[in-house]
Amino acid sequence: MVKICRLNAHSGLRMLVILLSFTVLAAGRLQAATAYPFDISGRPKPQNQIDNLVMASLKQQNIAPANLCADAVFIRRVYLDVTGTLPAPEEVRKFLENPRPEKRKMLIKSLLKKPEYADYWTLKWCDLLRVKAEFPINLWPNAVQAYHRWIHDAMSSNMPYDQFARELLTASGSNFRVPQVNFYRAIQGKEPSTIAHAVGLTLMGTRLENWPDDKQKQMEVFFSRVAYKGTAEWKEEIIYLDPTPTDTIKATFPDGKTVRISPDQDPRVVFADWLITADNPYFARNIVNRLWSWLLGRGLIHEPDDIRPDNKSVHPQVLAFLEKELVKSNYDLQHVMTLILNSRTYQQSSVPQTDNPKAEELFACYPVRQLDAEVLIDALCWISGTRERYSSPIPEPFTFIPEEHRTINLADGSITSQFLEMFGRPSRDTGLESERSQKPTDTQRRHMLNSTHIQTKIERSWRLKQVMRSARGNREKLIKDLYLLVLSRYPTKEELAAVEEYAKTPGINSTQAAVDVTWALMNSKEFLYRH
Repeated sequence: MVKICRLNAHSGLRMLVILLSFTVLAAGRLQAATAYPFDISGRPKPQNQIDNLVMASLKQQNIAPANLCADAVFIRRVYLDVTGTLPAPEEVRKFLENPRPEKRKMLIKSLLKKPEYADYWTLKWCDLLRVKAEFPINLWPNAVQAYHRWIHDAMSSNMPYDQFARELLTASGSNFRVPQVNFYRAIQGKEPSTIAHAVGLTLMGTRLENWPDDKQKQMEVFFSRVAYKGTAEWKEEIIYLDPTPTDTIKATFPDGKTVRISPDQDPRVVFADWLITADNPYFARNIVNRLWSWLLGRGLIHEPDDIRPDNKSVHPQVLAFLEKELVKSNYDLQHVMTLILNSRTYQQSSVPQTDNPKAEELFACYPVRQLDAEVLIDALCWISGTRERYSSPIPEPFTFIPEEHRTINLADGSITSQFLEMFGRPSRDTGLESERSQKPTDTQRRHMLNSTHIQTKIERSWRLKQVMRSARGNREKLIKDLYLLVLSRYPTKEELAAVEEYAKTPGINSTQAAVDVTWALMNSKEFLYRH
C-alpha cells in the first residue's frame, strides 16, 4: 500500500514522502507482507532443461525456489529486460485478459522482433565495445555513427554470433567506411598488449592481467601485425595488416595448442579460426554467461567478464547446457535468450521462499536491481509525455540530438546528461560490466523526490492530462489507469482505498491529486527497480 504525504521542502517546492508499507527493498531483495500482487502460489513446475538443472541444484542445497511471478510482474519485467521499455497500459490490459496458457511464450517471441529490442541490445553492446567519440577512447563522431549502425544492424538481423566476432577480429580498412575495424580503435592504446587485453575481456570474458606473463605474451603475438595510419580526411584512420616482411611466427593459443603462422597469413584470422570453434573453452561460455547476466542481473559466473578457473559457475550444468545450445543453433543468440526467458527460473518471483542469503546468487528468486539510467529516464519521459535534453563536450554535427530521440538510442557514450551520470550510466572507457552502477544513492533519491526536473515533467505531462480526461471524473478509473501507466499493474484494494482517501484531502483538487499520486508511484521502489 502506498501512503502519500505532502510536505514543503526548504526550496519551497512540494516534496512527496513515500512510505511503502506494502513492499520494501531489503538486502537487495523484494520482500512483502504478502506476496500479492507479485507472485502466484503453487508447486514449482520446470518449463525446460534450464529449470530441471537449476531446481535439482537448489534441491541438493535444500533451498526452495520462489513462486512463479504474476502476469503483471512478468509483462513489465520482460519488456524492460528485452526492449528496455515499459509496456503501454493497453498492452498490459490485453495481456492480463488473455486466457491462453502460452501467452508468455507468445509475448517473448513478439518482443524479440520489436525495433526496441535491437535498440536496447545495441546499447548493451556499445557499452561493451566502448563506443565513444571523446577521451579516452577518441573514436570521433563519424566513426561512432558508423560503428553504432553496424552493431544495430547485427542485432536487428540476429547476426550469428560467430560471424559477429569474426568480423570484429578480422576487419581491415577505414574506420569511417568499415565499421567493424573500430574494434581496434575503441581501446586506450594501439599496442599488441592493449589489443589482446580488449579481445580477452570482450570475446573471452577473461581479464588478461590475471594470466601468467608468458601466456599474455603469447596472446599478444596474434595482434602484433595490426597497424594504423591516417588519411587526408579529418580523424579518419585505416586499420590494416602490417605488410613488412616477417619470418614464420610460432604462436601458442590460450588453451596451450601451438600454431605456425606463415608471413602471408593474417594472425588475427588464425586466432579467429581458433576462437569460434565449437570446442573452444572460452567463446560460447563467455557470451551465454553474459546473456544470462544481462537478463537476470548477474552471471552464472560472476562477474561475467572475470571467467577464470577459480571463479566457478553457481550452476555449471546450466552453463554447459547453454553453451551446447548456442553451438547447436549455429550461434543464434536469440535462441539462447528464448530458452532463458521461457524458463521458470527467469519467470519466478523476486519474493524469495527461503531465508538463505544466497537465494539471488543461486537464482532461487529473480534478482532485484535498479533500472539502467537510460531505461529509467526513457520511462519517466514516456509516462510524463516529455522529452530529455543531452549535451556533449564537442560541437560536432552528430551531437545535436532531437528531443524526441530516446536515450537507449544514443550512439555516443560522450553524449550525456546530468541525470544519466547521476544514475550510473557507464563511461565506456574500459568495457568492464562494472562500469555501470545500479546502486542507489542519496543524490538519486533527492532528485526524484524534490527536483524541478521531475516536477516539471509530471506537471506538464500531456499523457497524464489524457489519462485524467479519459477517466471523466471517475476516481476509481483514474487511480487504476495511473497504476497501469506507472507500475504496469492494477492497484490492490488497500492501495485503492488509500489513494481515494488522500484524494479527499481538503484543498487538493483532482488534478493535484493525480500529480501527487503519479509522483509517489514514480518514487516507489517498485517503479525504480526491475523485479
